[in-house]
Amino acid sequence: MNIAASFLPDIITYPFDGELELRHVPKILDLAKNFQSLIIGCGLNRSKATYQAIREIIKNTDLPMVVDAEAIRAISAYEGILKNKKAVITPHTEEFRILTGQKAKPELKDRKEKVKKWADKLKTVILLKGHIDVISDGKQIALNKTGSFFMTKGGFGDTLSGICGALLARGIKHFEAAQIAAYINGRAGELACKKYGEGVLASDIFEFIPLVINQ
Repeated sequence: MNIAASFLPDIITYPFDGELELRHVPKILDLAKNFQSLIIGCGLNRSKATYQAIREIIKNTDLPMVVDAEAIRAISAYEGILKNKKAVITPHTEEFRILTGQKAKPELKDRKEKVKKWADKLKTVILLKGHIDVISDGKQIALNKTGSFFMTKGGFGDTLSGICGALLARGIKHFEAAQIAAYINGRAGELACKKYGEGVLASDIFEFIPLVINQ
């Protein structure tokens, strides 16, 4: 948080000492009362203590949420934890395997079937990231084809989570928010990749997000 605040002073931060642990949860839940959505998992430690804290935060908040990265691993053995929550899970292929115990094959038919099945089973929305993003609420399936192979690097999953969280904060339903976020992230990424090519960074899409929304 201190690093982020030093070069992005317009971002409001609430730093905590050390890695996320159970002792931080009461303060986080108290802060959460002032917000409209939650994004959890990005950039967190891969540790037992952090995973316990993640689960406690998820259990004790009713905010619409995006569950990504380490939060996916934290809930993988806790099948009912998202029941009655307004959540979007955003795994890549390996995180999907960790979450479900099933490997999503490259073929689109297999990915559609498995995403729909597990979205229904977990009673949530799953956005499986890939060459074509597959999104399901357990009943319907949507596909997103925006994006570029240059985006297969660290950070672009985090921008997707951020956009989805912002949409949830506006009161957009979680299935719709997942679809819109995938499109915006992918299309802004296409424009950034066209400008920067192989050297593109996830932060390069920031300048293109307003353009995509306005279009």
